[in-house]
Amino acid sequence: MRLLTLALLVALATAGCSRFASYDGPEVTRVVVIKSSRQLLLMHGETVLEAYDFELGFAPEGHKEIEGDGRTPEGSYVIDRRNPNSEYYLSIGISYPNETDVAAARALGFSPGGDIFIHGTPREFRGREDWTAGCIAVSNGDMREIYAMVRDGTAIDIFP
Repeated sequence: MRLLTLALLVALATAGCSRFASYDGPEVTRVVVIKSSRQLLLMHGETVLEAYDFELGFAPEGHKEIEGDGRTPEGSYVIDRRNPNSEYYLSIGISYPNETDVAAARALGFSPGGDIFIHGTPREFRGREDWTAGCIAVSNGDMREIYAMVRDGTAIDIFP
């Protein structure tokens, strides 16, 4: 009986603490990232549903060219995967590199890199500016919302 009571108390205490939120509002049809103003916008058509602040890679100026350059890609991509077990709370993947990115990096004799995500922020990086290897980092609370709202296949445009 005591074990059952303890299990019930733990279940009740953690019921509202799930990292997975639900969303039943308008469809997010496009994600817009404006690097210069550090704004990520979730759009339904021409309507902004939500806006978030973020941090970038450690060398935020310019388009990502090669692996390890610390830049965040610029251009049109797609949200192509999600990681519910990310080291960075939750994450959704961006389809970088595309064929053009691969060709440009190869022409320089390098790999374009990859694994570019929108993700949360671990405790040790909170309050730092532009600390990622090229990803877009939002607060964990914001990532929880973004993860619930944005579906795989959603267009993402990343502007300078």
